[in-house]
Amino acid sequence: MKIGLGLPIDDPALLLSWARRADVGPFSTLGLLDRLVFDNPEPLITLAALAGATSRIRIQTEVLIAPLHNTAMLAKQTATLDRVSGGRFTLGVGVGGREDDCLAAGIDIHRRGRRLDEQMPLLRRAWSGKPYGEGIGPIGPLPATPGGPEVLFGGFAPAAIERVGRFGDGFLGAALPPQYMAGLFRDVEAVWEKHERPGRPRLVAQANVALGPESTVEQARQNIRAYYDFGGRADHVANGLLTTPQEIREAVDAFIGIGADEVMLYCWSSDADQVDGLASVLF
Repeated sequence: MKIGLGLPIDDPALLLSWARRADVGPFSTLGLLDRLVFDNPEPLITLAALAGATSRIRIQTEVLIAPLHNTAMLAKQTATLDRVSGGRFTLGVGVGGREDDCLAAGIDIHRRGRRLDEQMPLLRRAWSGKPYGEGIGPIGPLPATPGGPEVLFGGFAPAAIERVGRFGDGFLGAALPPQYMAGLFRDVEAVWEKHERPGRPRLVAQANVALGPESTVEQARQNIRAYYDFGGRADHVANGLLTTPQEIREAVDAFIGIGADEVMLYCWSSDADQVDGLASVLF
């Protein structure tokens, strides 16, 4: 059973402590979300620091809003992160949905999906060591992982599922309970077969959790509401927070039961004691 931790974003200075505690424990991965117009740390820079503070645990964007980024620079940044981490990096990627992020980055929100579709072949080309384009040489360094870091696509729309079959190594599903996530997992597997990809896609599920005293749980709910405030679903997501050992164990078991290869437990409070608490509950 692989269980990862999604890192809190309200106090970046605490994340090195989170990472070190998780690295000596049983957890498989550290994930970090992405936004531009929000009070969160930039994920690639932060994960590079966490890679240097750890030796075993994987690091993952969950998910990086790739259309906001210059493609050539993103190729270099992600290859560098995979290289310095010794191949421990997973690129979780998606299109986002906040108009203010797109305005700040200077991109058209209505073209963000098409932009990601254009970015993926260029990223794969750069990671392979081939010239980036006509009159342009290779963009180094080569990643530690041959062909580039593992790529997981996040999202709910059919286009996001289709990208797993076209460009990805797997799927990262967030903010849905197991009974609804099962349908997305089966859709991903069907797309994988349609594109005649070998093997099977890696399936990762994410659940929002908070263990500890009421102050920790309430801080987590406040942070969720702030993050999801843009879409009118903030209270719904906050009310779905898993806060007891039984709820968390049952959710993990259910996700494993529908075929999840890994479950990411996203911790919305900066209380680092949750690392040991979750380890005790699940391991």
